[in-house]
Amino acid sequence: MAEFFSTRNRGEIVRGSEAIMKGIAGDGGLYVPDCFENIYGKCMKAKSYSNLCSTVLSSFFPEIDISDDVESAYMKFSTNPPLCIIKAGDLHVMELYHGPTCAFKDFALSVLPYLMRKSRELEKDSLRTVILTATSGDTGKAALEAFSDRGTGSRDIQIVVLYPQNGVSDIQKRQMITQEGGNVSVIGINGNFDHAQSAVKEIFSDSGLKDELIQKGIELSSANSINIGRLTPQVAYYFHAYRELLERGDISDGEEVSFCVPSGNFGDILAGYYAKKMGLPVHRLICASNENDVLAEFFKTGTYDRRRELLCTSSPSMDILISSNIERLLYHISESTQTVSGWMEKLEKDGFYSVYGDDSQMNEKIKRELAVFDFGSTDHKTAQDTIRRTFENHGYLMDTHTAVAFSVAEKSALSGVKVVLSTASPFKFASSVCEALGIDTSGAGEFEVLDMLSAETGCEIPEPLRALKDKKIIHELTADRRDIKKAVVALLYGQNK
Repeated sequence: MAEFFSTRNRGEIVRGSEAIMKGIAGDGGLYVPDCFENIYGKCMKAKSYSNLCSTVLSSFFPEIDISDDVESAYMKFSTNPPLCIIKAGDLHVMELYHGPTCAFKDFALSVLPYLMRKSRELEKDSLRTVILTATSGDTGKAALEAFSDRGTGSRDIQIVVLYPQNGVSDIQKRQMITQEGGNVSVIGINGNFDHAQSAVKEIFSDSGLKDELIQKGIELSSANSINIGRLTPQVAYYFHAYRELLERGDISDGEEVSFCVPSGNFGDILAGYYAKKMGLPVHRLICASNENDVLAEFFKTGTYDRRRELLCTSSPSMDILISSNIERLLYHISESTQTVSGWMEKLEKDGFYSVYGDDSQMNEKIKRELAVFDFGSTDHKTAQDTIRRTFENHGYLMDTHTAVAFSVAEKSALSGVKVVLSTASPFKFASSVCEALGIDTSGAGEFEVLDMLSAETGCEIPEPLRALKDKKIIHELTADRRDIKKAVVALLYGQNK
């Protein structure tokens, strides 16, 4: 049976089901697997996407059987298989947004409720689970949709989502504040994603509060990619992409492929790193950043430095300066929980750390491990130009985040087949896409903009977004960034709703 331990303390070893229920380790670290199984052969022989995903999950969590549930989870997608790979010029675009909330987060969050329910049974957990999650845009709606008691969720699991009021698109915000369900809550914060994410980590690391909540029959968990159960299902679509390229004859068996990923919290690209460790022939994983290029700078210099102003961009889901999942990568490249703990303490205290120090052997090891990553960044103007050029030249319409990755992939000097991960429907960021195409939306409402984009491009508005227009606003709770913890605790204790 696979086991997991904290990135900051190898002594805290837990079962997969326990790691899923806890979400984050008691010391504030993230759970990582103790080993990786080579599953390349099994994945290439999988009969369906659901079967492939089950193969991935059973490698991480052999004690949790949700093969039938995975099949049900992906029936909510509008395509079968649930992702599409489109050729646009010299690049292959892997569309990951055909799920119920039109974003790639659906791939993991459609499965996570089943993983969590089975984990509760294995752990004989009788407490009420409260999932506390910060979102930069897409995770929030996908988690709310997945855990709502109107869908696959249950009243044994409650979910609370924090989002930056002015840091998401109009459509993303509307998706969250109209979410139905008796077990869902949404709090808009006066701050950015990093403030929300830091508040969540503070609450999880408050041992006194956690003990107090347990006495009241409440335990905390997370649906962010800090939860290993959220991260692992994403590994599957890397294997699927490779298999489809193989079946099309675009690559030969064993040929290495590069993947370019628009990166914010680093979970999506880390899933690709895990796929490589599990046998997928990966040449490079290209980390694509917008103007908030803290990740690109890290791969260039070896120094992670968040001491800068967070910029609000047209690709808001990437507007992040503290990328949580980089901590998992730090463990894998150093294999030292003590070293990772030191880096995280320095980041908290000084706002930066460098992975290169006085130990020459460690430095060489880290350089070898990081060699699989390439990097690049794109500004607003370049991304907008990429949207326009790609539509005019290839008839392909993309969102702002995909444009960042597409632009970086175009500029990359890497040879061979490159796959760009498209993480959201262009209609989720319709105003910015219209701007790129020169469509004048002055004075138009958010749903009029959707219609205008559809009319001008001939692309159909996804039904989940079209249906938002008639939904009632339900969640109006807000909090100042200094009062996030207070607002969450009050919500858990039923003092506001």
